[in-house]
Amino acid sequence: MSPLAQTILLLSLSNVFMTFAWYGHLKTMNHRAWWVAALVSWGIALFEYLLQVPANRIGVGVLTVPQLKILQEVITLTVFVPFALLYLRQGLNLDYLWASLCMLGAVYFVFRGQ
Repeated sequence: MSPLAQTILLLSLSNVFMTFAWYGHLKTMNHRAWWVAALVSWGIALFEYLLQVPANRIGVGVLTVPQLKILQEVITLTVFVPFALLYLRQGLNLDYLWASLCMLGAVYFVFRGQ
């Protein structure tokens, strides 16, 4: 597997963990004290870091740091929107489309010339 593919795969998996760490408690632990949710989220986030750190180390060999950051943000949006719609049952609205278009613009500007 190419370094870029490894980076994308690891960042995608790390984002699934981080999305659950940051937002999953809103559905599953809203009846618990905030500090319990924080501790559980911290435990979930450990797995995110175990994937993100190697992803960034691999990715920096084939991408610039700004490219790596924009890639991370695009993956975050790609993971978060289905999570918000399917897991948190948030409504779909056009703002997701506009945000996605802005991210595509960011991708264009950071990756042009390569």
